[in-house]
Amino acid sequence: MVVCGDDGLAHRLAAELRGVYGEQVTLVVPPNERTVRPPVVGRARAASATLLDRMVSAAVGRGGIGNTAATGGPSGGRPDGDRVLEAFEADEAVLAEAGVERAAALALVYDDDETNIRAALTARRLNPRLRLVLRLYNRRLGQHIEELLDQAATLACDGDPEASADAATTVLSDADTAAPALAATAVVGTSKVVQTEGLLLRAVERPPPDGGTVAGAGLCTLALLSTPGTDPAADGSVGSGPRGNGEQEPRLLPDDEEVRRAAGRAAVVLEQLSSAGGQEAGAPGRGAGGVLPLASLFSRRLRWSLAGMVACVVALAVALSLVTGIHPLRAFYLTLLDMFAIDDPAIGQSLGRQILQLLSGLVGLLMLPVLLAAVLEALGTFRTASALRRPPRGLGGHVVLLGLGKIGTRVLTRLRELGVPVVCVEADPDARGLATARRLRVPVVLGDVTQEGVLEAAKIHRAHALLAVTSADTTNLEAVLAARTVRPDLRVVLRLYDDDFATAVYRTLRAAYPQALTRSRSVTHLAAPAFAGAMLGRQVLGAIPVERRVLLFAAVDVDGHPRLEGRTVRDAFHAGSWRVLALSGRTDTAPDHVLVKGDRVVVAATRRGLAELR
Repeated sequence: MVVCGDDGLAHRLAAELRGVYGEQVTLVVPPNERTVRPPVVGRARAASATLLDRMVSAAVGRGGIGNTAATGGPSGGRPDGDRVLEAFEADEAVLAEAGVERAAALALVYDDDETNIRAALTARRLNPRLRLVLRLYNRRLGQHIEELLDQAATLACDGDPEASADAATTVLSDADTAAPALAATAVVGTSKVVQTEGLLLRAVERPPPDGGTVAGAGLCTLALLSTPGTDPAADGSVGSGPRGNGEQEPRLLPDDEEVRRAAGRAAVVLEQLSSAGGQEAGAPGRGAGGVLPLASLFSRRLRWSLAGMVACVVALAVALSLVTGIHPLRAFYLTLLDMFAIDDPAIGQSLGRQILQLLSGLVGLLMLPVLLAAVLEALGTFRTASALRRPPRGLGGHVVLLGLGKIGTRVLTRLRELGVPVVCVEADPDARGLATARRLRVPVVLGDVTQEGVLEAAKIHRAHALLAVTSADTTNLEAVLAARTVRPDLRVVLRLYDDDFATAVYRTLRAAYPQALTRSRSVTHLAAPAFAGAMLGRQVLGAIPVERRVLLFAAVDVDGHPRLEGRTVRDAFHAGSWRVLALSGRTDTAPDHVLVKGDRVVVAATRRGLAELR
C-alpha cells in the first residue's frame, strides 16, 4: 500500500493500514512533515515502538525522493520493511520510487484537490491495475474524475471485469465522512444516521435508566459507554476493563450477557432499521429557486404594524356598512377611497358617515410611513442578501459553530439540513465557508475567538452547544474553556487530532464540569477507516463515533466466507468484533436466517473486526 499526503490524515491512514490490517505501507510526506508525531491506532499504543514512530525517526535528517527509511514491523516483522519517502509532491519519479507499479493500492490524501488529481492521472498511467483512493472536497468534480479513471482502467484491462473491479477508483471526502457525526454530537436527541445499501440505520445515545439496564432498548446495543469513577469490580464485562483510574472503558458490540450486567452505563443503541427511500422527508424545505420567504423580507415589528392597519381598514368598512346600510364590499371600496383622499367629501350626508370619512383619512395618513418602511425594508433585505448576517436579538437555543473551513462548511450544511439554528464564528474573512453561510442566511461573527467579546457576540450565554472544529487544537480548547466560564453547563464538542491530548482534555473537562456534556472528535480518526477500507476493496458505508473509538458499517459478501456462510444471523455475531445487522436492501432479516452464497450483508464492526472479516 502507498499513502501520499501532507497532513494528519496520511499518518492516520498509514497507521490504520499497518496497525489494524497488517499491510505493508510506503508513506510519502513532505520533508516538513517528518517531525509530526503520527497517531497510534488501537491498542498498539502499549507497544511504544510502533511502526510510524520508527518510520519518522528513521526519516529525520534525510531529504529528497531517493532517501528512504526502511523499518520492520512493531515486532521486527517484514524483512523488506515499510518506508517513508520525503517529497514535496507525488510526481512520476516519486510514485515510481514508492513502487506504484507493484503496489496493490494508492491513497492520495493531499489537502489540495488538484494535487491529488494530477497524481492520480500519473499513477493510472504507471499502473492501470492499481486501486486508487482519492481525497477530494469537490463532490461533482470527484464523480467525473472517478468515472474517467475507471474508464481508463477498463480499457487498460482489456475489458476484464475482475481486473477492472480490482482497479476501481474511489473518491472520498474526509469532510463528508466526519460532518454527520460532528453535527449529530452537537445536537441533543439527534440520532446518528448511516445510510447503508438501501437501508437507513438510526443509532441514538441513551442515558442509563434509573436502576435498570439498557437491555432490550432498541433493536440491539451497539456500544456501552465508559462510566467515570466506577469500581472496576462492579462490572466483569469481557474487554471492558478499567483504565487504571476506576473508569470502565467503552465496549463496542457487547453481547446480551454484557448488556444485562451493564447496570448504570449509558449505551449507543440501534434504534431503527428502515428503507432509505424517504430519508429526506424530514429535511426542512427550501424555497424554489432560492426565493426568500415573506417573513425574511419584513421585520416582526413592521409585520405587526401592517396587520394593525389592515384591521383598522376592516373595522372602518364594517362600521360604514352598518351606519349607511350599504353592501360590505361597497363599504370597503369607499373606505379605501377615503383613505387615499380620492373620494368626494361627505357633505350633506349623515354625521356618522362624515366621522368615518375623517377617520379613514387619518388611517390613510398613518399608513403612508408604514408602506414606506415596508418598501425600504424589502429593498434592504434584497440588498443585504449577499452580505453576512449578524446574530439577531433574542436568539437562543442555537449551536455556535467555530471555524468555517472544509470541515466547518460541511458541518454547517448538515446542521441546517437538520433545521438547527446556527451562529458561526470565523477569524478569516476569506474563509471558504462564508459563501455557504451567506447562501443559507446563517448569522456570522467575524473575529478571533480567543479575543474577548467574540463568543459573547455569538450569544454563547444562550446557546445550546458549542462546536469547535478549527484545524488548531489549542484554539478549539481555548474556545471551549472560555465558553465554559460563561456557561458551565454548556454542551461542547471539540475537534482534537492527538488521541492522548484529547483523552486528557476529555477527562479533565468531565471532572471539572460533571453536569455538562463534553465530547472530543478527530476528523482523521473518523475518516481513516473509510479510506483504509476503500484501499482494501472494502466498502465502508459509514461510521459512528463512540467516544474516541469508531464503529464501522460495511457491506460484506457472504460467498466463501467461513465466518458467515452457512451460519444464521444470530450465530454470525462475534462479540466485540462484528454483528450482522441485515441483508442488503432488507429490513426484515430474522435472527434465524441462514446466510448462503449470494447474500450480501450489512455489518457493524470494529476496525479490527473488519480486518478479521477480510
